[in-house]
Amino acid sequence: MYLPRPLLSHLYNTLLNTLTPSSSPLLLLTAPTVDAICALRILTAQLKRDFIPHKVRPVGGYAELQKAGEEEVKGMMKTVGGEGGIVICLGCGGGVDVGEMLGLTSEGEEDDVGGVEGQNAGHGVEVWVIDAHRGWNLENVFGGNVAALRGLEQGKLLSTYRLGGAGGVIVWDEGDVDTDLQAEREAYFALQGMPEITEEDLVAAEDDEEDDEDDVEERAAENGNGDPVEPSSSQTRKRKASSQDSDANSDIDSADDRPARRRRSNSSLPIPSSPTSAQPPPSSQQDSPSAVVPSSPPARRVTTQKQLRRQLLKLRRKHEATLEAYYDRGSWTGEPVSSILYSLVSELGREDNEVLWLAVVGVESVHLSHFTTVERARRSNSVTKLELLKAVLRDEVRRLNPPATARRRAGVASNDVPVSARSATDTSIRLSPEPRFALIRHWSLLDSMLHTPYLATRLHIWNEPGRKRLNKLLAKMGISLQEAGKGYLHLDLEVKRTLGRRVGKFAEQYGLEGLVPEESGGEGGRGWGFVRSWGWSGTLSAGDVVAIVSAILEVGPVNNALNGDLGHRDTSQNERSYNHRATALPSPPHSSDSGQNPDDPNPTTSSASSETPTTHRFFAAYDALSPTSTTSSHVHNPQHTHTQQGLPGLLTHLPLAQQLSRAILRTGSALVSKNQIRHLRSFRLGIVKEGPDLGVFVDPGALVKLGGWVGEAVGVLEAEKRGAGGKGSGKGGEGEGDGALVLGCLDEGRGVYVVVGLGSGGARGGGVDGGKVRTKAEIKEREEGRKRKVAARLAKKAERAREKEEQKRAKRERDAANGLLDSDDEEEAGSDATESDASSSSGSSGNSSDSSSDERPDVPKGKRKVGAQRSLFALAFQAVVAETGARVRIDSFEHSVVEVRKEDLAGFLEGLSLRSLVG
Repeated sequence: MYLPRPLLSHLYNTLLNTLTPSSSPLLLLTAPTVDAICALRILTAQLKRDFIPHKVRPVGGYAELQKAGEEEVKGMMKTVGGEGGIVICLGCGGGVDVGEMLGLTSEGEEDDVGGVEGQNAGHGVEVWVIDAHRGWNLENVFGGNVAALRGLEQGKLLSTYRLGGAGGVIVWDEGDVDTDLQAEREAYFALQGMPEITEEDLVAAEDDEEDDEDDVEERAAENGNGDPVEPSSSQTRKRKASSQDSDANSDIDSADDRPARRRRSNSSLPIPSSPTSAQPPPSSQQDSPSAVVPSSPPARRVTTQKQLRRQLLKLRRKHEATLEAYYDRGSWTGEPVSSILYSLVSELGREDNEVLWLAVVGVESVHLSHFTTVERARRSNSVTKLELLKAVLRDEVRRLNPPATARRRAGVASNDVPVSARSATDTSIRLSPEPRFALIRHWSLLDSMLHTPYLATRLHIWNEPGRKRLNKLLAKMGISLQEAGKGYLHLDLEVKRTLGRRVGKFAEQYGLEGLVPEESGGEGGRGWGFVRSWGWSGTLSAGDVVAIVSAILEVGPVNNALNGDLGHRDTSQNERSYNHRATALPSPPHSSDSGQNPDDPNPTTSSASSETPTTHRFFAAYDALSPTSTTSSHVHNPQHTHTQQGLPGLLTHLPLAQQLSRAILRTGSALVSKNQIRHLRSFRLGIVKEGPDLGVFVDPGALVKLGGWVGEAVGVLEAEKRGAGGKGSGKGGEGEGDGALVLGCLDEGRGVYVVVGLGSGGARGGGVDGGKVRTKAEIKEREEGRKRKVAARLAKKAERAREKEEQKRAKRERDAANGLLDSDDEEEAGSDATESDASSSSGSSGNSSDSSSDERPDVPKGKRKVGAQRSLFALAFQAVVAETGARVRIDSFEHSVVEVRKEDLAGFLEGLSLRSLVG
């Protein structure tokens, strides 16, 4: 079932009206991502406000989700003596049959989806799935048709729906199911009402017909003269039934347009006719051969059972192909979970700055993720859905935080990068036109530029010439190396106020378009960042918060973040690597190896403790996003008895994010400078086997960030190589957007590789909308073209002014010859000046629009493909495992993350190289 977007508040209000003091607590299963944790914060704030008891359990993958079903959900089922309840999945469960994953269905219930006695939702547990992973598992979206006797129409919940029924799965739709999944919806329900039929059934039917023909021939031979024997009454009745079935199925192609009767899956009967189907001819015309007049038109050809079965099989294959085509589209990203929860809060009329800030951080985390693949917005080839969503959030910021116009005019908030609050009690959210530099408020300007992947890769920062190029850029900006090496807070005031303009002046020359947001007439143009202050305690941007919280999830909190060593961090708190903690996880059905050490006599001891690294990191990140700044003690974290919440927690783990950025720069520079990125048939390949940061990148999140950096660097190198060979433009001009990147990291302890796949080689650039990589020749050509445009505009303006001056001179001579007075000269001069200014402004605006359409990467040019590329790594991984028999583990909610045994990596990559990985 799916919940339409307008009914979000209706479902929540129904929950409030249904709960009783004796109701069991809501179970919240949350993925360990920044977006999901922000959504959890928003949801728990509303549940606490309404005094609704709830329990939070993090799940790091499908194995933990299945384990949660066995330990938590199974006891809630009415079929085993429970009282029912509600389970909410945040950021997980959308890509699999979550009812089966949580153990809510059984084998006997799958065969009888329509009978009342076999209702697969009689367990009384409702599962709400709020997930941004696409595509959907259609069983979640359209299944569970008997979960509610009222308020349901072909999988769609209506306003009459009420809780407290038999249970089922409810997917929260972002608004695309009704518009984009109509064909899949029709195919799904057509298959539900269609009997099972296969090729074997057709062969069996042909054998039966051959046996019948043999019987007829034998009876004719017994007659003696070879004439056919008159059919008996029983045979006549069979012929009548065949004729009726033929008439009933003559319109079988349109059977999916009307409600189909649900049957058991093992039924082999054809679809019954509707009341409006054509009636069979009178029986007298069928039974009596004399009733047929020779001059009458030929009788309609009777459709045999064999033909009916073939038609049914053809129709079934058509609908199955529709569903298979949907699943073969690959994976992409829908609306962030935090945004959907903010929509719920907004409909309830409870939005405030705390909830808005959590939504902003969640959406920013999705925007910065290299896993993100978003589609273009409807009726627009230039703006993605995520960009439209950020524009809506900017409007919300302006609505809830009116800009201080007077103070801004006075110069109080004139810096490009806000670093302080307006007052001691200022907790507002602001829009900032700051350049997209990494952690710029907490680093020196030089370090921030070095660790910004978009800038570092385009300047070739991994070698000495690249460092000199960065120094040259700073010199052109008028900033000395000594000044740039200072902390941003200690920079010269004039540099702070004009940093964006200085960077933007030379951005195109160095191929850094998109690094500085667009300027607009009012506050909050496209690309402006979000900044929040906590009084005098500190000021952070949304990107800063995302970097810190994601570092906690990927590396893990440490006792002393200032002295923590990422490569050799403390493991006394059960802080083991991703691969180590996956030892005891069950293998996927297609894997031939469990991934456990065969010499381990007790393979389950590693997961015996209830305190897992997923739980440890999850609650540390959850505390860091707290709206209050306190120090609390948690029973779920016995080693860290005191956890800092809110801003102190973020500032404590800030050095952790900086160290992770340094590790990415070191390892990425080593891979590129040592030419360790290989180009296979359909993707680029990089393997991290050694180095001081090897222990960091065994976590998929950190490895994905490294893959984004490497993908940017390789894309720049390939674009420049094509440009040097005279192929810098045209089809190959997109640079890093043309291929895919596969990056692996060795876990020496377990002898496995953690492998991640990134579509388009990390072309997103970590959230910087910078367009394609341009070669030096292209940059020079664009500069010359812009100069020619400026010169042509100035020449045209001078010509227009000269013509006006000639007209005024001729008018004055004419007036002087006629003896007219010049009393209106000043008025005419003012009018002319006004017209000149208007024409100048229109000309400049026209040129600006032309320039923006030429420069902005999001404006469609030529035959640019509409929509974003989708990742096919999940499909390719599963296909390669089936073909090669490689021992792998696919457990992450991000399906392009896989673990491969060390000895099977070569065969796995060889099979992967033969497949397309970007759709």
